[in-house]
Amino acid sequence: MTQSDTVKALALETLQSPATAAERIIGYHFSRDTLWSGLVLVSAINCIIYSFSLLLTDTSLLPPFLRNPLMFFFIVTGIFVLTIHAFYWAGRAMGGHGDLGDLLKLMVWLQGLRAIAQAVLFVLMLVAPLLGNLFSLAVGILGLWITVHFITVALNLGSVWRGFGVMLVAGIGLVFGIVFLIGLIGLTAIGVPANV
Repeated sequence: MTQSDTVKALALETLQSPATAAERIIGYHFSRDTLWSGLVLVSAINCIIYSFSLLLTDTSLLPPFLRNPLMFFFIVTGIFVLTIHAFYWAGRAMGGHGDLGDLLKLMVWLQGLRAIAQAVLFVLMLVAPLLGNLFSLAVGILGLWITVHFITVALNLGSVWRGFGVMLVAGIGLVFGIVFLIGLIGLTAIGVPANV
């Protein structure tokens, strides 16, 4: 089996049986440097695809930080890092005892799959916007389902419901953290008009 066949098989397994795929991915050994580099790489790929999608939209309606691909890259990468840590610490608080590196492996893999889905979505939006919207909805739901399973396996939570709880707690924590950060730096610093 070639390396591309292995990747395809793992992608298919991720869609069909995310918990089993998660265990397989955790079994691969990568250094932390490789994993963090992978995180930056998938963020960059997402940013490139996002840049192409800007060609299809009226960017004058977007805040300045969403019109700038480089700024978008830093925001996406920062949120991705914060999300991984939020999942990890929320999981630890709820009795999980997994490794941050294992969670990082799974989240980088998932972001890689999302980048492929974004590329497909970009093409669909060009040729069949309605189909593109349905595909986007399906990817969102499937992404949440896979994320819950990945969190459950990576943090040894023992139950998908606990994995869902970790995702919920981490999501709430991230929202409050981002609101607090925006309050500190001010809305105008990120390009939102003061009269909003």
